[in-house]
Amino acid sequence: MTGQVNGGVAAIVALIVVIGACFSLLAALGLIRFPDLYTRMHAASKAGTVGSGLLLFAAGLHSLDVAIFVRALAGFVFFMLTAPISAHLLAKAAHQAGYRMTKLSVIDQLPQKEEARRH
Repeated sequence: MTGQVNGGVAAIVALIVVIGACFSLLAALGLIRFPDLYTRMHAASKAGTVGSGLLLFAAGLHSLDVAIFVRALAGFVFFMLTAPISAHLLAKAAHQAGYRMTKLSVIDQLPQKEEARRH
């Protein structure tokens, strides 16, 4: 069912787009402002995922086509499931490669976990 977007749906889509854009902006600011690789990756994976997911969801909702909306919803779910996991794995690989945390970080728990796993 395709058609012209009515006022109620347009307002909801506009709200979702603004919220998604704000999350994306916060992710971009986090990439610029945060001090080390790990905190930057956290900003990109969390806020960036929510922002891009909401923008995709809004695009699917705006289409008023069930097939397009289902694809957008599937993409949204895919974003939410894969981006945080891949960021976690990249952070773990960076830690093992020797990238150090900033001095502002309080504790590095990864060596303790790996030591406990060895015993």
